[in-house]
Amino acid sequence: MLNRLSRPAVRLVERWLPDAYLLVLLLTLVAATAAMLVERQTPLAVLRMWGGGFWELLAFSMQMLLVLVTGFMLASTPPVKHGLQWLAKLARGPGMAIVLVSLVSLTASWINWGFGLVVGALFARELAAQVRVDYRLLVASAYSGFVVWHGGLAGSIPLTIATEGHFMAGAMGVVPTSQTIFAFYNLAIVALLFVLVPLVNRWMLPAPEESVFHRPGSGHSDGKPVPPPQGPRQPADRLEDSRLLAWLVGLAGIGFLVDHFIGGGGLNLNIVNFGFLMLAIVLHGTPRRLLASLQLAIKGGAGIVIQFPFYAGIMAIMVKSGLAATLSQSFVSVADADTLPFWSFIAGGVLNVFVPSGGGQWAVQAPIMVPAAEALGADVAKVAMGVAWGDAWTNLIQPFWALPMLALAGLKARDIMGFCLIQLVVTGVVIGGCLLLL
Repeated sequence: MLNRLSRPAVRLVERWLPDAYLLVLLLTLVAATAAMLVERQTPLAVLRMWGGGFWELLAFSMQMLLVLVTGFMLASTPPVKHGLQWLAKLARGPGMAIVLVSLVSLTASWINWGFGLVVGALFARELAAQVRVDYRLLVASAYSGFVVWHGGLAGSIPLTIATEGHFMAGAMGVVPTSQTIFAFYNLAIVALLFVLVPLVNRWMLPAPEESVFHRPGSGHSDGKPVPPPQGPRQPADRLEDSRLLAWLVGLAGIGFLVDHFIGGGGLNLNIVNFGFLMLAIVLHGTPRRLLASLQLAIKGGAGIVIQFPFYAGIMAIMVKSGLAATLSQSFVSVADADTLPFWSFIAGGVLNVFVPSGGGQWAVQAPIMVPAAEALGADVAKVAMGVAWGDAWTNLIQPFWALPMLALAGLKARDIMGFCLIQLVVTGVVIGGCLLLL
């Protein structure tokens, strides 16, 4: 049944979903128009909000570009390449490949969202090289695992409210992760998704005659040595082939990571990128090989560079115009103590299409949701997790977070979003049902 349902969804998305860059332009116009019509903002005021916020994600854009680049460089090292090949051999057929990539992505995303995006894409590439399976669904399955990230160990909202002195501490206090990440209802959602997401992906597998097969180009990712330049060897050439220089720097970086974790430090995006880079430096062995893999990796980063500033502009319009607050308040107005976590989830999901940032969403919704929870007598920790799950849920149809994975996989958003649309419906029922019933 899901296979039959996925066909029209895939055709619909392939026909009507524009390129991710065109989509962000359309979202910009929608947000600007809504700010003028709903919030009565003047065109000049909206223009100033948009332009003033356009560059507010520069640091984050660089982090996401490094997720792509460092992940690719690490995957192109011989040890990692061989490890992915060994793991891919566990898939005896297309159905097993879909289930395996889903489980790997779910696990990695639950640990850390940046780690999950890179690992899922790289494993999908390796599976495509060894198993004849629909490549669109394979990458969509890798991306669908991302849905659990905000209920996992690196969820930005539960970690924020568990931190002393967070910006809502005066209203809600410090909420330990035992009431959010490790609460029964949250673990139940995660467990159900670990079962259903791989099964739904497997049930959507097209017949061979309807599948689209693709073997990603290996380039230097096959681990073969990069040939040295022709002609006399200069001192600079010998430095580029120096393993000692690479190992001194790379091992020092690994030493920093060991000290970081021994000292109680956790995973975040900077640590993931730092770890990927240092391991890539050590495992490539020479600067020449590392730079060769960098040249290949950087080609896929154009979408991140050009699109993330536009999303920063949209976020500025939504927040500064009051549109995001109005949207959140409209859902709160129909809630009671039992249903507020559910409506927080729905509000978070809708807002995430325009403000695809967990921390950004919480900054907008917390001043509305927390007082509403206190007034209604709702569980404030569960309301916060409702917002968190809403943010994670509609990432399934928001290309913002898919850009690094799509760049690594060599696909466009329209190639995978039809399958993700089916997952959006299934996971929405599961998450929303658990927030209502548990």
